[in-house]
Amino acid sequence: MSDFTLDQREQIIRIDRMQAELQKLLAETTKLQVEQVKLGTEATKLQTEQIKLGRESIKLEAEHGKLTRDRSLAPWQVAFAGMTAGAALFAAGIAFARFAMGG
Repeated sequence: MSDFTLDQREQIIRIDRMQAELQKLLAETTKLQVEQVKLGTEATKLQTEQIKLGRESIKLEAEHGKLTRDRSLAPWQVAFAGMTAGAALFAAGIAFARFAMGG
């Protein structure tokens, strides 16, 4: 290196520093890219989970609607069951009366 002038040595030192800084920058860029891929993967997982939860919510809303409808129809079911039982008892009574009268 004795053949170089002081100005040339300073330039070589400066170039070496710049190359070292560039290597650091490239390493940091690579780390950030890896982190970005990890975050993208995590975002995809979260979106998938959100879709699953949305589907589950739709199922629960449908079941809620069915239960609400069934609850509103329950009094009518009791009334119809009572009328059916009454009609059956009435028919049984008539059949018994006919049987008892010999007819």
